[in-house]
Amino acid sequence: MKFAAPLLRSAAAVLAIAVAVPLAAQDAATPAAEASTTYPETPEGAKAWLAAVEAEYAAFSVEYGHVSWINATYLNHDSDTLAAKYGAELTLKQVAFANEAARYARVAGLDAETARKLDMLRNSISLPAPNRPGAAEELNDIATRLGSAYGRGKGTLNGQPINGSDIEAEMGNLERTPEELKEMWASWHDNVGAPMRSDYARMSALANEGAKELGFADFGAMWRSGYDMPPEQFAAETERMWQEVKPLYTALHTYVRRKLNEKYGDAVQSRTGPIRADLLGNMWAQEWGNIYPLVAPAGAGDIGYDLTDLIAKKNLDAIGMTKVGEQFFSSLGFAPLPATFWERSQFVKPADREVVCHASAWNIDNVDDLRIKMCIKPNADDFITIHHELGHNYYQRAYNKQDMLHLNGANDGFHEAIGDMIALSITPEYLVQIDMLDPKDVPSADKDIGLLLRQAMDKVAFLPFGLLLDRYRWGLYDGSIPEAATNTGWNDLRLEYQGIVPPVPRDAAGFDAGGKYHIAGNVSYTRYFLARLLQFQFYKAACDTAGWKGPLHRCSIYGNKDVGAKLNAMLEMGASKPWPDALEAFTGERQMNGTAMVEYFAPLMKWLEEQNKGEVAGW
Repeated sequence: MKFAAPLLRSAAAVLAIAVAVPLAAQDAATPAAEASTTYPETPEGAKAWLAAVEAEYAAFSVEYGHVSWINATYLNHDSDTLAAKYGAELTLKQVAFANEAARYARVAGLDAETARKLDMLRNSISLPAPNRPGAAEELNDIATRLGSAYGRGKGTLNGQPINGSDIEAEMGNLERTPEELKEMWASWHDNVGAPMRSDYARMSALANEGAKELGFADFGAMWRSGYDMPPEQFAAETERMWQEVKPLYTALHTYVRRKLNEKYGDAVQSRTGPIRADLLGNMWAQEWGNIYPLVAPAGAGDIGYDLTDLIAKKNLDAIGMTKVGEQFFSSLGFAPLPATFWERSQFVKPADREVVCHASAWNIDNVDDLRIKMCIKPNADDFITIHHELGHNYYQRAYNKQDMLHLNGANDGFHEAIGDMIALSITPEYLVQIDMLDPKDVPSADKDIGLLLRQAMDKVAFLPFGLLLDRYRWGLYDGSIPEAATNTGWNDLRLEYQGIVPPVPRDAAGFDAGGKYHIAGNVSYTRYFLARLLQFQFYKAACDTAGWKGPLHRCSIYGNKDVGAKLNAMLEMGASKPWPDALEAFTGERQMNGTAMVEYFAPLMKWLEEQNKGEVAGW
């Protein structure tokens, strides 16, 4: 579930290998790239250059958007060729503009907004190549090899090869034995991660060099500089947020560990200490929902209704389900979606061609050519996903009057958090309000623990992994994790933050981190940590505005136009102001925090504390 990234961040999705085009290839590639001969190195010159960049991006983005849409909805050789051509052209622009932005960023007397836009441009490159002959080509080659190695990667199951997508599914198969889980876990990390190590080290060194040329201390500092505060302050803020929710995670960890001990015995999983990584239903132990049946409290399975059944009883097809989602936003006071949304979106998988089914939300012209791309099936998961994706669409439309460089969420966690907040709002009370659920079928309070535990197995369990993935890379980039500790540093952080350990001893010369796509693919991960917390912060603010008095997890904001007005005030800001300003517009707070998540899961925390009496907490 995602939205089609704004122009500055979308090249990787279309042409992942075009991360570092040689500067020599940029000969007059873009008018704004010829800045040195047209715009002087003065505050006024910098502003004029930025205006030219935004105009150039605006003109390019519409055509690029159409090409990208065609490629996603008509997968064939010709659409791939067009997407590659436009992706390469965009990358040329990004590299040229980032290097020029770095030059203008050194000009004295810049106003705050000009400096901020220059930083946005400096941060627009996924992998910054050093400006010397051969470096960009080398970086491209390495990135291509890493991506291909991951895509081709295989583990084994009972001695037979098994590909990445199948191994993910089998790690969540409760019929698999601990020995089978151990084999899959170890073989994946040995076969896929370990061979990447030398390439990854070289890629990191080159990216570090390129980031320093753009004016950053290192590549990690470049990533952290996109949050309207000094990089070191952002690192401290994320750690503060983690400490706020850590007691909830620790309580969940303690309970799940006991249940796994009861299932497998001391020889497989001890009742104390860390949890074996392969027993949690996911290759990376990042979400634990697949093992919910092993830990569910007695009687938690029956909640009194099934959302998929309710959809069937209402005879809702893909369009009908999307109309229900639109109705949610209309009830908050948002204008209806444009007629073109219904004409141009992909709601179901076409029978005559291959398409990308992964759900996403688009604004092709950056005004109101809004679309979703899904292959909707009449089930509960897709009903929730529709609400999530429409959250992206309404956000996109709300900020469509902003400057080109501000057509984005306030920070990279905001867009996903908005969609997730809307998805949290699909409560039994909401289903009653839209006449999908009979009031007598609303689950009683005794079902809440099971519902909250199931949510926590994904949303709470994810938090430490969401944080440590980038923390690990920051350590590699700044040298606090030396190359000799590449593998031990990864497993040490996983023990520290997640309380998990590998099922077999690890070779210090390995590279277990390479077994995660976002490492091999060089995708920053902190945004997902932020989104997991922000969604609850937004949800609580909405419920407070609505005057909700019951348990937070049962709140429904459907039909509350005061909530809609406050939400729109934040959405329409886009990235035009530092994110604390946008956060304050909706929540009244200027700090992201985890306290709303703690409140949401408070009934579960109380129950976990009862269940954990006599257990050794933590690891």
